[in-house]
Amino acid sequence: MENQAALGVRYEALFEHLDERQRRLVAAADAEHLGRGGVSMVARASGLSRPTIHKGLQELHQDPLVVGRVRREGAGRKRVEETSPATLQRLERLIDPATRGDPMSPLRWTSKSTRYLAETLSRSGYAVSHETVAQLLRVLGYSLQGTAKTLEGAQHPDHNAQFEYINRLTKGFLRQCWPVISVDTQKKELIGKYQRAGREWQPQGRPEEVRVHDFIDRALSKAIPYGVYDVGQDRGWVNVGTDHDTASFAAESIRRWWRAMGEPLYPGARCLLICADGGGSNGYRSRLWKVELQRLATETRREITACHFPAGTSKWNKIEHRLFSHITMNWRGRPPISHDVVVNLIGATKTRWGLKVKARLNKRKYPTGIEVPDETMQALHLTPHEFHGEWNYTLAPQL
Repeated sequence: MENQAALGVRYEALFEHLDERQRRLVAAADAEHLGRGGVSMVARASGLSRPTIHKGLQELHQDPLVVGRVRREGAGRKRVEETSPATLQRLERLIDPATRGDPMSPLRWTSKSTRYLAETLSRSGYAVSHETVAQLLRVLGYSLQGTAKTLEGAQHPDHNAQFEYINRLTKGFLRQCWPVISVDTQKKELIGKYQRAGREWQPQGRPEEVRVHDFIDRALSKAIPYGVYDVGQDRGWVNVGTDHDTASFAAESIRRWWRAMGEPLYPGARCLLICADGGGSNGYRSRLWKVELQRLATETRREITACHFPAGTSKWNKIEHRLFSHITMNWRGRPPISHDVVVNLIGATKTRWGLKVKARLNKRKYPTGIEVPDETMQALHLTPHEFHGEWNYTLAPQL
């Protein structure tokens, strides 16, 4: 036992400096020197298998290899792509995107996992394991990948021109110290002990318990966070509603931001610029949205200019990556058990770069289906801009 312990210490200090063949030869030399029972003792001390040590004993009595080599020329099992090129070709045909799109392809409606591919190859007469399939896929230049959101569909011809127009207006407003806000509704949240993506530190073995199914609790309803992001001041305001995401709710959110944050910061501003998505509660086609903005302009006695992003470009709205992304990170892994929890988590959001957020709960009712007659639209003090007046327009106060 003393010899075995000493061998273990020796191997632990020596093996990390040797390659696999050198380890095998050192162990084999010790086993041969120990005589009967030496292979078993060395195996226990070194962690090498008995067949490995026996292989080393054979190599001790063979001619030495060329310096730098671990195996003899041609030693080891041949790769499948060398012994059976047809297997590689068959696999490449199976996973080729064009072939996979063929309704007659055997993998047309299945996952391209290595096990499915191995089974399909085996049925075709090419018996390989799923590990071998993974190796062959790497040879062909494949790797595990997910989908990538890069296709935005058909774009409006003035897609880029609208972005440039909004950018010019934004710079002009900021130069005059006038407010520029980016607005949108964040994803609605079910109130209750529901699963939320992300993790946070908890005592070992005591995770936050949440419901198995995400069925809505009618007694608690949902939270609708409508955000207002001040581009010039890097400040955020979130109005957390409990009813419906309507144009009236969107305008009321801006109104509350103006009273609590906007007016104190911009007392001398004559105009407000709102950058919004093209659809939703603040969409450019919504009549009620324009009516509500007219009321707000009249109340604040300031002109309101609205600019909408083209369809499919909401991710470029500044509020998405300057406010909502930080809110999402702040409440990751925290189930929204009540409206107060949602409001407090949003209000606690801040960044090292200076972002500060305020949030308030809004329990007012906002009915849907409100129709705006033509007479009301014609009475608006709305001036479309020369460039895409449907996307860009200004509402003057009705005094």
